Amino acid sequence: MPSFPGVDYMLIDSLFSEDELMVRQTVRDFVDEEVLPIIEHANREEKFPFQLLPKMAEMGLFGPTISEYGLPGLDNVAYGLIMQELERGDSGLRSFASVQSGLVMFPIYTYGSKEQKDKWIPKLAAGEKIGCFGLTEPDFGSNPGGMRTYARREGDSWVLNGAKAWITNGSIADVAVVWAKCEGTIRGFLVEKGTPGFTAANHMGKFSLRASVTSQLFFSDCRIPLDNVLPETNGLKYPLSCLTQARYGIAWGALGAAMGVFNTAVEYSKSRIQFGGQPIASHQLVQNKLAWMITEITKGQLLVLQMGRLKDEGKLKPQHVSMGKMNNVNIALECARMARDILGANGISDEYPVIRHMMNLESVKTYEGTHDIHNLIIAEAVTGIPAYNPPMSAKAEKEATERAAAEAAKK
Repeated sequence: MPSFPGVDYMLIDSLFSEDELMVRQTVRDFVDEEVLPIIEHANREEKFPFQLLPKMAEMGLFGPTISEYGLPGLDNVAYGLIMQELERGDSGLRSFASVQSGLVMFPIYTYGSKEQKDKWIPKLAAGEKIGCFGLTEPDFGSNPGGMRTYARREGDSWVLNGAKAWITNGSIADVAVVWAKCEGTIRGFLVEKGTPGFTAANHMGKFSLRASVTSQLFFSDCRIPLDNVLPETNGLKYPLSCLTQARYGIAWGALGAAMGVFNTAVEYSKSRIQFGGQPIASHQLVQNKLAWMITEITKGQLLVLQMGRLKDEGKLKPQHVSMGKMNNVNIALECARMARDILGANGISDEYPVIRHMMNLESVKTYEGTHDIHNLIIAEAVTGIPAYNPPMSAKAEKEATERAAAEAAKK
């Protein structure tokens, strides 16, 4: 399999440091040599490629921006380039790394106690332990503040009741970062695999992210030690800050998928001969599609590069990340659809990566904030006026929480 040549129409590589380019090349080689030869089979069989984890850990791909615990302490542009190359391999693989780094290691490292960090960060970084992030619920996705999972203090324990849905790595995780309503606020809890009252079940029959484990989590009088609360969490902004970390990685990752399908479409169009012995790359309609794709990829590259520089300077805002996630996933999905069209019937075969990326990106467009929700976040930043559905009143929210508690008590 030929190595990936990269996509650099506007000489953007000149804007990266030597270290950033070295990180990208290392991950690019890993994807070419070890991911792409097996990922179509994993997707077909609906299995996560666990055999890749030791090498990914050895390369420092879990928690790479952390500088303690022997981790590399990379800048955020290098981290983005890692996500880009992993998603060029598969969105499910990037999702795993994104969850492990941005949604599990980040909250433990940022909001956890020293004991929690010492216990979990080294093992998560080494791939010895797997984590998941429990925020989304069966009835609450875009409105996480409406969650019904709750925790109550009982003696020397916290007792959790509720359910989470669409959780990446849920059934294979050794520790779940679970968000629950508690004493009038929202707090994060560490729930370890095997804790009585904690069970997980996989979402089956997915046509998207098939090489990724997606689960439901259930908590029925799940009793955890008092020390398992993330001590610095107190409100919805804490899980949302974790989502900002993950969305940042997605903005870069989606470009990797876009680059992958673009490169496939270019090479296919130059080799596919039709109509009088000419390659279809010579046809105006095909060239129009390729021109659109490379233009949007280039704009997306500049967008995430500026996001990364702002993040390293401490100036990146959540609404900036919303623009990156919304825009780059959208153009990646359009690139995949155009590439599928250029490949014709071959575009639906997993002999080529296009249909797999296209199906995966349908999920990526929805998770970590839907396309429409990110548009509302951007518009609120521009106008100063929020346009979401009116939030529940404090009274209605309290009643909903009490109903959820009563229902859970009956089970």
